[in-house]
Amino acid sequence: MAGEGKKAGGSLIELVVIVAIALGVALAIQAFLVKPFRIPSESMVPTLEIGQRVLVDRIGMRFTDPERGDVMVFKPPRGADEGMCGVSHPAEQPCPRSTPGKSDTNFIKRVVGLPGERLSIRRGRVFIDGEPLDEPYITPDAQCALCNMPEGIVVPEGQYYMLGDNRGASADSREWGPVPRDNMIGNAFATYWPPSKWGGL
Repeated sequence: MAGEGKKAGGSLIELVVIVAIALGVALAIQAFLVKPFRIPSESMVPTLEIGQRVLVDRIGMRFTDPERGDVMVFKPPRGADEGMCGVSHPAEQPCPRSTPGKSDTNFIKRVVGLPGERLSIRRGRVFIDGEPLDEPYITPDAQCALCNMPEGIVVPEGQYYMLGDNRGASADSREWGPVPRDNMIGNAFATYWPPSKWGGL
């Protein structure tokens, strides 16, 4: 009987150790490699719906810069939650400069403007250096308050312009400005929930 008690105790300790190791590995993966993220709003419709879950590649940001079209999770500039631009500017112009610092909130948007490019917004569509981007993934809106900003701005070096695909229902760089590269968390590369939406982005 005593031998059986020792055996049971040893099995319990082994189980606790296995669970602790598994938890540690899961936390390490989330901290350094891949992080799950839940879509909180309709700003990325039709690409991503509210409540949909994506996987975010954290390690890639250490070796490569964001590219146009990437769907990124990031910390927006401080004050973005209240729609704060870093400078006063005409209503016909997208926000050209963000506030210093970063918000505590995680946002998800698409990279549309790269460092040094001249960007404007017309009828909900992005123009780079006067030419319209090919944006088959967006829900355009010609009438929203942030959809007609024909006076161009130059994206600052080391920063990126981030817009939601649902142009009439997204608070994004048009309102609070470009995002520094250091604020980027990672590229959303796949969706895993609900199962019907499973696949790459």
